[in-house]
Amino acid sequence: MAVQILRGTTDVVIDQITTALEAYAADHPPARIDVYRQNSVSVRVRIIDPGFAGKGRPARSDLVWKYFDCLDDEVQSDISTVLLLTPDESKQSFANFEFEDPVPSKL
Repeated sequence: MAVQILRGTTDVVIDQITTALEAYAADHPPARIDVYRQNSVSVRVRIIDPGFAGKGRPARSDLVWKYFDCLDDEVQSDISTVLLLTPDESKQSFANFEFEDPVPSKL
């Protein structure tokens, strides 16, 4: 599944993050990947992947962040949230509810 831009428009930073995540999507076909810009300095990423089952947060983070190694520090610094959930966790996660219906940012 391709990376989806959930809301708003794309920009150079979003495009670079999306390109990095397309590699993750190619390696993890069942994953659902969503990205959006929360404000001028904040990009949120959500990956819902059944492959996360049985893995703790550090292992999930290590698995995903290696795909961001190709991004320069300035682009990486715009990534404010990386939400890594299994499909079952996504149904109960408070952070996922915020991802679905974000509180508007004043920035």
